[in-house]
Parts: sequence; C-alpha cells; structure tokens
Amino acid sequence: MINRYFKLPDAADESVFFFGARQTGKTTLLKQLYPNERYYDLLKSDEFERLSRRPYLLREELQDCEENTLVIIDEIQKLPILLDEVHWLMVNRGLRFILTGSSARKLRRSGVNLLGGRALQNDFYPLVSVEIDNFDIDRAVNNGMLPRHYLVADATRRLSGYVGLYLQTEIIEEAVVRNLPSFNRFLEAAALTSGEMLVYTNVAADCGVSSVTVKSYFDILVDTLFGYTIPAYTKTVKRKLIQAPKFYLFDVGISNHLLHRSHLKQGSPEYGHAFEHLIIQEIVAYLGYHGRRNELSYWRTGSGIEIDAVLGDAAVGIEIKSTTEVKEHQLRGLRSFGEDYPQARLIMVSQDLRHRRVGNIEIIPVREFLSDLWADNIV
Repeated sequence: MINRYFKLPDAADESVFFFGARQTGKTTLLKQLYPNERYYDLLKSDEFERLSRRPYLLREELQDCEENTLVIIDEIQKLPILLDEVHWLMVNRGLRFILTGSSARKLRRSGVNLLGGRALQNDFYPLVSVEIDNFDIDRAVNNGMLPRHYLVADATRRLSGYVGLYLQTEIIEEAVVRNLPSFNRFLEAAALTSGEMLVYTNVAADCGVSSVTVKSYFDILVDTLFGYTIPAYTKTVKRKLIQAPKFYLFDVGISNHLLHRSHLKQGSPEYGHAFEHLIIQEIVAYLGYHGRRNELSYWRTGSGIEIDAVLGDAAVGIEIKSTTEVKEHQLRGLRSFGEDYPQARLIMVSQDLRHRRVGNIEIIPVREFLSDLWADNIV
C-alpha cells in the first residue's frame, strides 16, 4: 500500500471540495483516512439513480446525524443538484462534507450551488516521489505517476485505456464538444504543446480548427483537470519578457501516449522533454499541497533566454536538464536570471552524480532535489 503524502488536513474541521483527475487515488485515500464515515458513491448506478430521482433523500437520511458528522459524496459533479441538499445540511444540521470530483467543469459552468464559500477546495495529484519507496526515475519518465500506471513495468495499454476513458466520461457523456474527431486531433496537438508557450493560432493550424475553438478546447482540458497552465514571470526592470503562459498535461505518461513515444532512454531529446515535465509535475504537486500553487511561473526573455521554473517573487530560479553532466553553456539561462534577480537562489536539476556549485548556481542531482523539495528545503 502506498502511503500518500496529502492527508486532506482541511477536512478535520471544514467541508471540502476534493478535486483530482481520474485514477489519481482520491477514493482509495478517503477509504484509508475515513473507513467508517457515511459514504455515497455516485459511480454506483443504483445510488445515482435513486438520488437523481429524489435528491431530498439525502436530507432525509442525514438530518438526524449528530452535529459535525462527516459525510463523503464521491463524484459530486455527476449529480450537482445534491449541492442544495448539502448546503441545507451544513447550515441547519452542522454536518461536514467531503465532495469529490474528477472534473470541476460541470460544477463551475452549470450555475449550481457552490455552497457560498462554505467548502474549501483541495486538489489531488498523481503520485509524487516522496510517496514511493525506491523511486524509479526512468519508470516515472516513461509511465507517468498515476498509481495504476507507475506500478507496472510497461503502462502502454493502460495509458491508451485511460485516454479512452477520459474521452468517454468527460467529453462524450457530457457532450462537451460537437466534433470529436477535431478534439482528438487537438489532444495530440496539445501534447506537442505541453511544456511550451501557449500560442492558440499555432495549435489551431496544427489541428485544423479556429483559434477560438482551440482556446475553448484548452479551457476544457483545464476544467476537466487534464492539464494546467503556468504563467510567465513578468516583473522586470531590465528586459522585455514573454507574457504567454505555458501549458502542461497533468501527467507526463499521458503526454507520452498522445505523442506516441515509449521506452524512452536517457540521452534522447524525448527523454529530456519528459524528464522536465516530470520535475515540473512534482513542483506543481508540492506547491498545490501547500496552498501555494500560484507561486509557480516560468521566465523567458524576448530574445529567447529562458528558465523552466520561478518560485515565488523570483525567490528561486530552476532549470531542468536530464544530462548526466551539466556543461557551462547550459547555465546561460540561470546566469541571465541571476543578473536580473540577484537575490534569487539558482538551481540546475540534472542527473549529475553529485551536488556541486558553479559560481552562484547549485547543480543538484534529481533525487537530492526531490528529497529536498518534499523536505521543504527548496522553497
């Protein structure tokens, strides 16, 4: 059994929305943390059917519970009308709820009751390195970090099935798009964009739809937790900076599948891209679990000098290379960033054998970096 890092601390005395992509392990975690609490699983057809016909049954079944009783409703986005009953029970009976979802889209766009700010949002991510004994970098780079995928030697078939499940449950069932073939082409174009600046016109040209449609498609990926954007860091007094965000699919294994890349070997460009994606994925999860998701950005000048991650107000600048020996020319971006923000800690994450320092730049082996990150020694 994998011991997850995140323990849903807000649920100790608050109601929470608990969002995460499918198969990140939300249900498994909740059953470990709360094995004896009231539990409604809307993936069960009988449970869904009876509550969809008579939502008030939830109130009738729970209104005699003691104050502060915790109730879990899994996949709340499948039946958002229940939120009216949840609201009543919170206000009039003092109950607490954990409301899970694999997509925030239906809740945010349907105008349903979002509980007037009475429920805090907590996000859940794929596995992270600190949760895994004998963490295997190469396996993570190839398979991604969804539990079912990381835990097998070759996740190719499972990744294919996962993307099919996403299309079926989040796109087709919800009738999110009218033209599924164009959305399928867009998914591959989005994977090509993963880790790159988001330019809608370029993606539109690749998949044969308008830039307006492409923007709506990217919104769907973000709303269904299939991807996220990272803004550009733009605070400067010296240089003209790029302001377009970057886009990442939520898991590197999904990118690999959509790009038809597998069995990646260290030293190849494809491995390097996936390695960078994996480290960004870890940083996103770390900041998300600490309520600091908005502290991540990237930096790129108009002349093309770039670093992969900026933490906080230029407190830390991070560049990511999968090389086993960082060379002088690979430090150019960090040097330029350090010139503009001399207070910043400068870090190169690589597969170097040992930690070393080149001037004011720390070159940190990836395992050491990940260990320091989750021990709160980076941020």
